[in-house]
Amino acid sequence: MLDVVVATANRHKIKEIKEIAAAAGYTDIRWHDLSEFPAYRPPEENGSTFAENAGIKAKAAAAYCGCLALADDSGLAVDALDGAPGVLSARFAAAQGEDHNDRANNDKLLSLLRGLPAEARGAAFHCVAAVARPDGFCRWVEGSCPGVIAEAAAGSSGFGYDPLFYLPQFGCTMAELDEAGKNRISHRGQAMRLALPLLLAVARGEETADAP
Repeated sequence: MLDVVVATANRHKIKEIKEIAAAAGYTDIRWHDLSEFPAYRPPEENGSTFAENAGIKAKAAAAYCGCLALADDSGLAVDALDGAPGVLSARFAAAQGEDHNDRANNDKLLSLLRGLPAEARGAAFHCVAAVARPDGFCRWVEGSCPGVIAEAAAGSSGFGYDPLFYLPQFGCTMAELDEAGKNRISHRGQAMRLALPLLLAVARGEETADAP
């Protein structure tokens, strides 16, 4: 079995990653997460890109936990906002020192886009997944999913901006898809399906993909 720590305490992400791995047939990975390391203090995510932040998190977790680490950094890029909220997606509406709040983030996004027609509400979810070893070696892969920001939230599945992220090809928001459907098309699903073979390659000492 290959021990891998997921460098997050976000239970939604952990659940998604485990489901994606199981659906892809990766049954020889023993998954851990940061809830098993209560003394761990996450590093400051001060990168300017998703790749930089994913690398920061993966390398810190791998060094502390002593095993391979998988971290992702993901977010929403809205065309009308010049790519914002981007790397600040989780903290889009947070005041200094506050934690993220999904509802506040969604309310702020709707407020900024109020009155814009559908054709001006284009957006994309992006996700970079980084894999790191305790020695600092790190590589990454990425996925993306285009969509449109709806005028009102719909759906109770998913988290974050999912209730506002409308998928024209499916006629629903990301939050209205079931978990299996979301994982098939989402930015995180794409990135994680690429990260799974990357985990095995890095464990074998093979240098693949790009370094953050």
